[in-house]
Amino acid sequence: MTDRDTAFADYFAARADAMRRTAYLLCGDWHRAEDLVQVAFTKLYLAWRRVTRHDALDAYARQTLVRTFLSERRLGWFRKESVTGDPADTPISTVGPEDRMVLHAALKQVPPGQRAVLVLRYWEDMSVEETAKTLKCSTGTVKSQAARGLQTLRDLLTDQMTPTFDRKRTS
Repeated sequence: MTDRDTAFADYFAARADAMRRTAYLLCGDWHRAEDLVQVAFTKLYLAWRRVTRHDALDAYARQTLVRTFLSERRLGWFRKESVTGDPADTPISTVGPEDRMVLHAALKQVPPGQRAVLVLRYWEDMSVEETAKTLKCSTGTVKSQAARGLQTLRDLLTDQMTPTFDRKRTS
C-alpha cells in the first residue's frame, strides 16, 4: 500500500460516516446514501493526486456528493424498482414523538435542489457563500432556494401535524 493509498484510507475512515449521514438527508434512503457515498469517494480517490490542498478535502468531498446526487436525479437515473411486488419504500409513520423521522420524511419530499441547499446550509452549517461555491451557483440562488425549501418544509410539516377529520357524515 502506497502513502497515497494510506492517506486516502485514513481520510475515508474518518469521514465516511458523516458523508453517509449527509447523503441520507439528501436522498432519504440508507442504501442509496451508501451508493452516493461510494461514488463520491471513488471520484475523490481518482482525483486524490490532483488535490493539493488537503485542508479543502471536506468541501471537495461534500461538493462531489451533492453534485452526484443532483446529477443522478436530473438525469433520471435513479428509480425505484421492486423485485418482490411489494412497494419499493414503505412510508415512515409520522405518529408519535419521532420528530426526527417526521422531519426526514418531509425532507424527502422537498425538491432535490432545495434539499441540497437545506442540507448544506442547516445540516452541514455552511454559510451562504460556501453553499453557493459548493453548488456552483450565486448566493442569491442559495438564498431563494433556502427560503423556498424552508417554506416547503413548513407546509409539509404543518400538513402532517394538522389533524384530519373524517368528513363523511355518520347517520
